[in-house]
Amino acid sequence: MGLISKWTDGEREAPEPLEGPVVGAVVTGTLVWFLLFVGQLPFYGWFSDHGHTWWIWACAAGAGLGLVGLLYVRRRFAALRRTAGPSTGDASQPAPDPAGGSGRRAPAE
Repeated sequence: MGLISKWTDGEREAPEPLEGPVVGAVVTGTLVWFLLFVGQLPFYGWFSDHGHTWWIWACAAGAGLGLVGLLYVRRRFAALRRTAGPSTGDASQPAPDPAGGSGRRAPAE
């Protein structure tokens, strides 16, 4: 019995997906990559002289991929809201918040 068959024998159920503030996490990560990119731009000459310009472009790629990820998670969340619809959920329960909050509003004063 190989190591791979131990994990692929089909006897285990897939775990429930983790849900949380996905949009907020992607936005935060994208902002971090973008800030790292902008913060390194003034030192482009030093990076170039030492052969480390890939550091700058890795940060740019991280920010770009973060934007793609943001588009993906927002569309996924919209699709989940569409498929859940009002018929499957309790009308007294608010819809989930795309930023990861509970969706409940504070009582009006």
